[in-house]
Amino acid sequence: MSKSNPTPPLDREAKRRLAIIRHVEEISGNVAMSCRYFGISRQAYYTWYRRYQAEGVEGLRTRSKAPKHSPNATHVEVVGKI
Repeated sequence: MSKSNPTPPLDREAKRRLAIIRHVEEISGNVAMSCRYFGISRQAYYTWYRRYQAEGVEGLRTRSKAPKHSPNATHVEVVGKI
């Protein structure tokens, strides 16, 4: 028997994002009105929607806000000397 690596269930925020996207697609059809109702910006909605189209439900998971690159960080050698 092969063991598959199951994906963890969606977190609360990802479920909320999916519900908002489905509300627009299936119920209202109006992005601006739905965003007002749920209290989010249209910019946030379209960010989530693009990620949903590109990656599916996994794209709606909460992501780190930490920078991927920090050009002004102190070099490791300097930190080691301190």
